[in-house]
Amino acid sequence: MCTEQRASRPLAYLCLLALIISQPAHPGTWSHEKGTLTLPRPPERIVALNWAATEALLLLGITPVGVADRDGYSAWVQAPELPGGIANVGTRVAPSLEAIAELKPDLIVTSAEMAPAAELLERIAPTYVISVYKEGSAPFTKAREMLTTLGQMLGREDLAEAILIDIDETLEQQRTRLAEAGLDRQPVALVNFLDDRHVRIYAHNGLYQTTLKALGLSNAWPHEGNYWGFSVVGLEAIAPYHDSRIVVISPTLPGLSDHLAGSPFWTYLPAVKRNQVYQIEPVWPFGGVYPVKRLAILLADALLEGGRNNVR
Repeated sequence: MCTEQRASRPLAYLCLLALIISQPAHPGTWSHEKGTLTLPRPPERIVALNWAATEALLLLGITPVGVADRDGYSAWVQAPELPGGIANVGTRVAPSLEAIAELKPDLIVTSAEMAPAAELLERIAPTYVISVYKEGSAPFTKAREMLTTLGQMLGREDLAEAILIDIDETLEQQRTRLAEAGLDRQPVALVNFLDDRHVRIYAHNGLYQTTLKALGLSNAWPHEGNYWGFSVVGLEAIAPYHDSRIVVISPTLPGLSDHLAGSPFWTYLPAVKRNQVYQIEPVWPFGGVYPVKRLAILLADALLEGGRNNVR
C-alpha cells in the first residue's frame, strides 16, 4: 500500500516492490507469545484483531478478510487506507468468534489482550499472537518484529525490509528539514483532547517517542506513561513546561475550539500565548511501524508551516 501523499524518494522503490509477485514461501514454523505456529503455505484469508496488525497487512499488500472495529479505523488511523468490502468482526476487546469463523480464515493475528480467547481462536485457524503494547515492551521494536514475521509468513520478506528502510530514510529526511530550519531546539508536547479540560499526553515510553527521537526533538512531558505510552492530565499540567510547543493530534470533539477560546486553562498556556499550537491529522498512537513515519511527516510539515492558537 503506497498511501502517503508527501512521498519521499525511497517510497517510489517501495511502490515498485509492491507490484512484484510475492516470493514463493515454504512451510515454516514461527514462535509467538502463546507457543508456535506452523503454516504449510502462505495464508490467503487473514483476520486482524487489532489495528496494528491491520496496518502491517495493508503495508504488505494484503487486504484482510476481516478486521476488528473496522469503521473506527478510518477515523483514528486513516493510513494505510482500509479498502471497502472488508468484514467487521466486532470490537477489538471482544470480537465475535462466530463472525471470525464464518470468514474461514487461514490465519488470525491478535495480541495478548485476547489471551482468554486464544484457545478458541486456535480452533478456528492458526493464530499468531504478538503484543506491540504491554508492560516493559519497546513498541517500535515489537512492531518491526510483527511486520518482519508477517512478511516471512506471506513470502514478502523483501517488501517488509523495503518498508522498514523507507521509514528509516524518511525519518532522517524529516530530521534534516527541521534542523536546517532551526526548529529542532524546542520541546514538543503531543496531545489528544479528551474534552475541553483533559488531554492524553504522550510519554517517552510510547510509540510516538520513536518519531520525536529520530527527528531530534525532545519530549516536553518528562513523566512515565502507562504501558500504552500516555498519561491523562488536565491542561494545567502542561503549564509548567514554558518552552514547549503543543501539537494536537486529530480527531477532536465537535465544538472544542469554541470551548477552548473561553477556557482560562487553555488560554493561559505559554504555547497558546505564543501561537505555538499545531494541529495535525490523525495518527494512531497504538499502531505498528507506519504511524512513526506518518507522524514524522505531519509533524515536520506543521512545524515548518507555523503554529496557531486555535484548535479545529
